[in-house]
Amino acid sequence: MLYRSFFPRDLFADIERMQRELDRNLGGAPSIRGGTRGYPAMNVGTTARSVDVYAFAPGMDPDSLEVQIEKGMLAISGERKNEPAGQGATVHIDERFGGRFRRVVSLPDDVDANAVTATYRDGVLHVCVARKEPAQARRIPIQ
Repeated sequence: MLYRSFFPRDLFADIERMQRELDRNLGGAPSIRGGTRGYPAMNVGTTARSVDVYAFAPGMDPDSLEVQIEKGMLAISGERKNEPAGQGATVHIDERFGGRFRRVVSLPDDVDANAVTATYRDGVLHVCVARKEPAQARRIPIQ
């Protein structure tokens, strides 16, 4: 007997599921819906005084996160432990990321790699990289 559902399948949910399986097996291909996904999700912005990077990593131990700056690149890495399901439990949906991760952001040339602060609060890692003071135009007297 051929099983036929009264409800149409959600094509996008099926495509998203296949994309997650590909990402898991191939190591992070671009999403079929556009853009590139990564963990942790990040926001990057600039002001006249700094470059601000926000990495959203709720439930992580700050000691398991590492922030490095080298050759104009900011790297955030760490590991999130997989939480096992209860004994005898069947997992139906598993969307929480577990495992090692590394995100790299290219920084502008005018940042000061020695003036960096990193804070972790309420599941958000905030890395602030100060910009160098711009050289001020000045009048040079002629002798």
